[in-house]
Amino acid sequence: MPTSIFRRLTKRFFIIANLLVATMFLIGCYSELFFSASWWPVGLLTISLLYLLIILLLFFIFWLFVKPVYTLIFVITAALSFNHVRNIIPFRFSSLFIMQKQVKDLRVMSWNVAQFDIMKFKEQPGTYYEMISLVNEFRPDIACFQEMVSGDTLADLNTPYYRKYSFYSVFDFVDKLKLPHYFYSYNYKENFLSQQHFGIIIFSKYPIINRQTISNFPNDYNSIFQYADIVKGDDTIRVFNCHLQSLRFSATNLKYLQNPSIKTDTDIEKSKNLLTKFRKGFLKRQVQADRIRAEINKSPHPVIICGDFNDVPNSYPYETIGNGLQDAFVKKGAGMGRTFSGISPTLRIDNIFVDKRYSVNQFIRIPKKLSDHFPIITDISRLPE
Repeated sequence: MPTSIFRRLTKRFFIIANLLVATMFLIGCYSELFFSASWWPVGLLTISLLYLLIILLLFFIFWLFVKPVYTLIFVITAALSFNHVRNIIPFRFSSLFIMQKQVKDLRVMSWNVAQFDIMKFKEQPGTYYEMISLVNEFRPDIACFQEMVSGDTLADLNTPYYRKYSFYSVFDFVDKLKLPHYFYSYNYKENFLSQQHFGIIIFSKYPIINRQTISNFPNDYNSIFQYADIVKGDDTIRVFNCHLQSLRFSATNLKYLQNPSIKTDTDIEKSKNLLTKFRKGFLKRQVQADRIRAEINKSPHPVIICGDFNDVPNSYPYETIGNGLQDAFVKKGAGMGRTFSGISPTLRIDNIFVDKRYSVNQFIRIPKKLSDHFPIITDISRLPE
């Protein structure tokens, strides 16, 4: 009799645990429906989706051998979340990228360039030159960079000021990248090395006829985003470049994430500090995503959205900004598509979204660690009317 009770309790425990994980997984998938200031922990579920999926698969295998009827929990969950799972891992094992771009195609690059390693240039100039070479190797028609540092003030060639700052001037980047048109947006309160700015920039092979910088949070980090109307032949495209609120983890935060524990009062304080940063990041990105979405909706032209979202697929910013658009990675990418090199191998936080009036022809993520982000590139072409 005790054995029978134990079996029933054990069975009930596994059923409840499986249902709980399935519910958490579905809430994480549909975070845009549940996320709010009060329900901000939903964002943590979205970050954990891949791990929750692995647990669900383990439950599925367990029930196959123990009680096959309960495999329906996984089957139903998978059916309800099919498109969301595809956002995490496209059902594609490899992705061919042809370097030679088709004449009709437009090649778009997005990259958080981490200031082009300006702080280490004097001691280690190689990273800067490698980054420039990588961009030139792929020859994008449009390049959107986040965490850009550059000066955009013309100065007398004979002044010490020019000699000091010309190397990281925006004009130098224009020459080196062979992209003659650009739009540089920055917050003046985030000046870098006195005369240089920290911001976001769009470089283009084609003319820019309209430029706009839009504020999200005045006087705050990542407080702006930008768009530029770019003309290619008879076509005008509105290109958005954005860098959403980062979590701004300290070295201590990152160390704790690598080896979390709750053994002492210090550990509890560390975990509270992390949760506070997660909460602030989630809520600020929600407001930023809504502002970007509002501008997308106003566009009279087809849109391309590039940027460092600092959030994963299926998150509120991902779904809000990407609503009605094509994720170039989902269309043509393969694997998990990790774009951030730190913390976790599951962090695909950089995206290129493309208007449905375009065909996404190929996509590549370049896993070369020159910045803390990997660059992503897609070739697209306008579909016939």
